[in-house]
Amino acid sequence: MHKLVMTILVFVLLLGIISPQNVAAQSLSDQIDELLRNRIEAAGVPPKIIVQGERVHASVVLPLFYERRTYQPAWCDADGSVQQVDALIEAIREADLEGLRADDYHLDKIVAIAENVRLDKAKGNAPNIGRLIDLDLLATDAFLIYGSHLLAGRVNPETIDPEWIANRREADLASVLQTALDTEQIEASLKQFLPPQSGYARLRQALSQYQSFEENGGWTAVPHGPKMQKGDIGERIELLRARLFITGDLDDNGNTEDNLFDDSLEQAVHKFQRRNGLEDDGVVGPATLETLNVPVEERVHQIEVNLERWRWLPQELGRRHILINVANFELDVNEDSQPVMTMRVVVGRDYRRTPVFTDQMTYLVFSPYWNVPTNIAVQDIVPKIRQNSDYLTNQNIKVFRGWGVEAKAINPQTIDWSRITAQNFNYRLRQEPGPLNALGRVKFMFPNKFNVYLHDTPARELFAKTERAFSSGCIRIEKPIELAEYLLRSDPKWTREKIFAVIDKHIEQTVRLPEPLPVHLLYWTAWANEDGSVQFRKDIYSRDKKLYEALLEKPSGS
Repeated sequence: MHKLVMTILVFVLLLGIISPQNVAAQSLSDQIDELLRNRIEAAGVPPKIIVQGERVHASVVLPLFYERRTYQPAWCDADGSVQQVDALIEAIREADLEGLRADDYHLDKIVAIAENVRLDKAKGNAPNIGRLIDLDLLATDAFLIYGSHLLAGRVNPETIDPEWIANRREADLASVLQTALDTEQIEASLKQFLPPQSGYARLRQALSQYQSFEENGGWTAVPHGPKMQKGDIGERIELLRARLFITGDLDDNGNTEDNLFDDSLEQAVHKFQRRNGLEDDGVVGPATLETLNVPVEERVHQIEVNLERWRWLPQELGRRHILINVANFELDVNEDSQPVMTMRVVVGRDYRRTPVFTDQMTYLVFSPYWNVPTNIAVQDIVPKIRQNSDYLTNQNIKVFRGWGVEAKAINPQTIDWSRITAQNFNYRLRQEPGPLNALGRVKFMFPNKFNVYLHDTPARELFAKTERAFSSGCIRIEKPIELAEYLLRSDPKWTREKIFAVIDKHIEQTVRLPEPLPVHLLYWTAWANEDGSVQFRKDIYSRDKKLYEALLEKPSGS
């Protein structure tokens, strides 16, 4: 029997159907498969794989990917060919364009090992099996981790901020990688993970612009001194002119004296102030000077953290949606990616921050009661009652014990408010509908765990301020009646006159929306407009620094 097998093999070889080299290659391929499988299985569950001193991070998806392939290498052939690794290397080298870091994706190790593999092949040496497996594992891990970061962000925001709920996108990364390899579309497959919204692409371009500023040395700080305004002359104005020219706020104009604060420089200051959410007065006072002197490195970091925030958003924001940028104190109603209504808003104070999340607005309430949250009742209202015994009456606030049908109204004069503390407060305060009501004439509801919503306000004067962080977490809006009209526009009975007639009754009335509307509460301190202007805003809640530090940490397993 043995002689028969040998005879057949020799006959086949003589016919040229199988060469000795192919037999050897098949044997080597089997060896690689087995060693790769043993390497993964021996690492435990989930596996802890270290490749030349670097940890493999995709501890869940990587084993699944290789299991589906029956542990065949993905990037390396038995003859030492590693062509698709080059496309991966080029893709990873562009990570900084997304505000990410190529070092997080084994770039140097992959480049070095790939070069050694090619060198072996060029010299005619037999492939180093261990080196091939190392390269395969690192390349797979790099694709999966980089892809996951482009798809859903490098940082899970809820691990650094309990007031932030992300709607991170998901995909079968193992399947995407397999398809990318089969079609030889590594770079294109990674780019498909990028947020699809044009706002991300514009901010990405802004990052490239500010990285260029940084590479060219940034800008020189304008020295402190008296405020500068139109008509002034001095050396500081020369530095101001140079500073505004770098970022494009000032056009190149050689027809004026460099040290004169002229019309063109005043217009440049106006432009800079608008881009940075400052008081738009054309005067370089302390706030404008401080913003001018923010180093370019900080602006680069600010753009990077906001690119990350884009990656936390859902794939689709909705054809119609409400977008509120808390850091910009502004609300936009968008249809087909275009704003159809914009208004100023008031957001939470620093110690009562407005959270970040996405939900569905489903109803609104005309002439709402305001059921005062317990923390506000204890911290804000009880001290006012102690100062003025008529405070509750003057504000049309009633006191109840209990909830629902069992709630009983209590005469506030029978309560010794001097003894009330957070521990023994067992009352409920409710402000009645009317002109004094803190929620104004209408509130807009998208039920969420934070109990945050949009509402009108009697304190209209706050909308005139540049920075508007004065609320207790909910969002006061500038144009509540216009928003109600927009939301109810498909129902012909809800005319503007009907809305005012209902409000004037001072009786609470709930109205379901004809269709739910997505509401996105966001926190962007940097973005780019369609005209290319790069906008920066003050980090009112000190969230940027914490996120940037998290971006610098080593990737965690996934």
